[in-house]
Amino acid sequence: MASGVTDAEGWLDIDPGSFWGMLVATTIMIVDDDAKITALLRRSLTYEGYRVVEAGEGHQALELAEETEPELVILDVMLPGISGIEVCRRLRERGDRVPVLMLTARDEITDRVQGLDSGADDYLVKPFALEELLARVRALLRRTQPGGDQQLRFADLELDTSLREARRGDRQIPLTTKEYELLHYFLRQPRRVISREELMDRIWGYDFAGESNVLEVYIGYLRNKLEADGEKRLIHTVRGAGYVMRE
Repeated sequence: MASGVTDAEGWLDIDPGSFWGMLVATTIMIVDDDAKITALLRRSLTYEGYRVVEAGEGHQALELAEETEPELVILDVMLPGISGIEVCRRLRERGDRVPVLMLTARDEITDRVQGLDSGADDYLVKPFALEELLARVRALLRRTQPGGDQQLRFADLELDTSLREARRGDRQIPLTTKEYELLHYFLRQPRRVISREELMDRIWGYDFAGESNVLEVYIGYLRNKLEADGEKRLIHTVRGAGYVMRE
């Protein structure tokens, strides 16, 4: 079967070398030398469908920003080597306008002014509520990605994240909580092949090594609902790799 062709059972044969072309998720760079905070942010942002890259000190952050061209940077002020404020200043000096959300343990007005004056777009004091950080991330991305992420669309499928409602054409699709989370994860990164392990970890919240077919069951539920009126399949199985949302 030719690369990219779907058979009757919904399997999709794709050349593994073409996977890189499917990685279209928004890239966020985390710059923090605190391993616990970095792990928390990585897990939360990946769950939300973002691609995450990490740096633990200032010079590494500047190099990584040039290599990966992230759409947003979460930047701690207190870093080994050069400070987050200096990192932000150097990004701006070289013409990089990537949105920067600055984190700091200090809540002094002068510190916040200094961070904003260096070119940061927003400022959040540690300890912070994860929900607030994610909301600020979405707000910053909306400035550079018009339309935001309240309405996620792929082909004729739409998901309203504010109402948690899905539609395909004129047909409304009722979703359970897990079905919504699974569909939301696919829609945040269409055309990206996502492994079974990643989906289990992000949707069910743990690394799963057993033989349970819970993921396959929920993929089946989603397919039945999305294709209830005979619509074309959007969630395909990629042999030996996982699943992908594509036409």
